[in-house]
Amino acid sequence: MNKNKKKVYVTRKIPEVGIDMLRSAGLDVTVNLREVILTKAELISELKMEPYDAVLAMLTDSIDEDVLQALPNAKIVANYAVGFNNIDLAAAKRANIAVTNTPGILSDSVAEHAMALLLALSCRIVEGDRFVRDGRYKGWEPMLLLGIDLKDKTLGIVGAGRIGDRLARHAYLGFDMKVIYHDIKRCDLIEKEYKASYYENLNDLLSEADVVSIHVPLLDSTRHLINKDNLALMKPSAFIVNTSRGPVINEEDLVAALKSRKIRGAGLDVFEDEPKLSPGLNDLDNVVLTPHIASATEETRNQMATFAARNIIDCLEGRTPPNLAE
Repeated sequence: MNKNKKKVYVTRKIPEVGIDMLRSAGLDVTVNLREVILTKAELISELKMEPYDAVLAMLTDSIDEDVLQALPNAKIVANYAVGFNNIDLAAAKRANIAVTNTPGILSDSVAEHAMALLLALSCRIVEGDRFVRDGRYKGWEPMLLLGIDLKDKTLGIVGAGRIGDRLARHAYLGFDMKVIYHDIKRCDLIEKEYKASYYENLNDLLSEADVVSIHVPLLDSTRHLINKDNLALMKPSAFIVNTSRGPVINEEDLVAALKSRKIRGAGLDVFEDEPKLSPGLNDLDNVVLTPHIASATEETRNQMATFAARNIIDCLEGRTPPNLAE
């Protein structure tokens, strides 16, 4: 490495556009090219190899006080994610290390993925694909794999931020669905544009919705927000979709509800203990599972890479990064 250049460590391979930006800004960049999540010990070992000025971290990296202590020269940890739940913000503040994320740019892709999960459930796409591949399709049948129409059904959005707003648009304008939502505060825009109704009480929303889609950050207050008590309030014909963070749903309780058909089905892109699945989840035919890929479009991941790179460049050049954690 060039000792005169400021040094950046990137914990996983990301789109080249971000790496090129960093190098074009005169930074010395090291990328972990192993296609694995580094353990805490491995990450600390890597960070101690050089006096890094910045780290571009993934949501799978737990950046706690021990990791931050391995970065005595660092000015910034740029998270390649929309949130901060993997980073100890208080410890970073004590270490005088800025923390940034990549907000806003994931909204379209995540909302589209949530809609895709909903369509897969309502049209029984995955079950139908498996049915054909298994050689069980012998011809058209009037009662084969009956799904449901989304038209005139009620979509309950939990968390009416950017992603929730985009999903409401798709559902209301594209599928003639009724939209209801729950959040810590009302959103005039979603009510005006999509005639959405506000539900201050989450349980009231769960009991009315035909489909529930989760779009809240992972906080102490949202961990196991969905559990056996309020799953029991949902209609037996209802679906639930989660593209936010796995621990928002008590996965063991969800498996029990799906097994007993207390709810009709679920679409999950995130899991409580990723990449592990709760026992029994993989065996269910009324759940659609995707491997945390809701933001995995070329357009979105390229933008995430450029946002993270811009945060680092601005910080190391003495400017305030645009996406600084408060």
